[in-house]
Amino acid sequence: MSLLETRTVAQPAPDTRRRAGAVGLAVVSGGAVAVQSRINGELGVRLHDGIAAAVVSFGLGLIALVLLVFGSRAGRRHLGVFRSALRDGSLRPWQCLGGACGAFMVANQGLTVGRLGVAIFTVAVVAGQSASSLVVDRAGIGPAGRQLVTPARLAGAALTVPAVFLAVGDRPDDPAGLVLALLPLLAGLGLAWQQAVNGRVRAASGSVLTATFVNFAVGAAALLAAFAVSLLFRGWPSGSLPTEPWLYLGGPIGILFIAIAAALVRFTGVLLLSLATIAGQVVGAVLIDLAAPGDAARPGPFTLLGAALTLVAVVVGGRRNKAARKGSS
Repeated sequence: MSLLETRTVAQPAPDTRRRAGAVGLAVVSGGAVAVQSRINGELGVRLHDGIAAAVVSFGLGLIALVLLVFGSRAGRRHLGVFRSALRDGSLRPWQCLGGACGAFMVANQGLTVGRLGVAIFTVAVVAGQSASSLVVDRAGIGPAGRQLVTPARLAGAALTVPAVFLAVGDRPDDPAGLVLALLPLLAGLGLAWQQAVNGRVRAASGSVLTATFVNFAVGAAALLAAFAVSLLFRGWPSGSLPTEPWLYLGGPIGILFIAIAAALVRFTGVLLLSLATIAGQVVGAVLIDLAAPGDAARPGPFTLLGAALTLVAVVVGGRRNKAARKGSS
């Protein structure tokens, strides 16, 4: 075999390069989510109301998307394609509800990050996200189709469970904080399903922007309903809107994350997308809590160990074998 032939064989296939690039971009977007968690968590502290903070974050994101979608010819055209897909049944109404899970996630940021810190919040989300990714991939809900639960994928998801217990192990004298960690755990369960159905909306409409708009519209509606109920029982938030501009960046960051996830899930599948995102979230969360812990304590050794274990889970769960590839075909 000639040298030229050897080099040609050694080059990665286009699908492999595309998949590697998608994973790298997902890691970066995960780091952005950690920043969003800190922003929305701080906004919830300032407003003294996590749901109100989520309404502000989602609302600003929705306003930006309305301008982008309705302000461009391509945006309006793809929105028409989306409506046609709903009418002809190629897209089901329940596949448009991913934003409700996103709303619950953002509400949790405002409700719990100030108390738990970004690192513990993120590890709890990771556990739920990894477990549900297996189920979502196996059911074929995402646009990548059905994927088998291989031993590597199962092990990767299972490793996140002890990671949560390690992460909260720094707070044995704070039982309320431990119970509070169940909320982001539940939010994580919905994230995999959100990524899968948003990918379906993108495929049906032919537009990442349309999928992101639908996600934010549904999420904003869910949050407004929750906020209305909160007003009935708790009254108006006792805090006030802060003046720092950076506290209003949660919505734009959410737009980028949802758009990236909707675009990439067809290349990676739900589990690998979730694990790559998790890697960025965990690293970003630990760095944020170490540099600027806010009202929460700096992460201790158990939290750092739990975060490291989630990264091991990413490596283990991201391995592919022939069975996995056959299951996704």
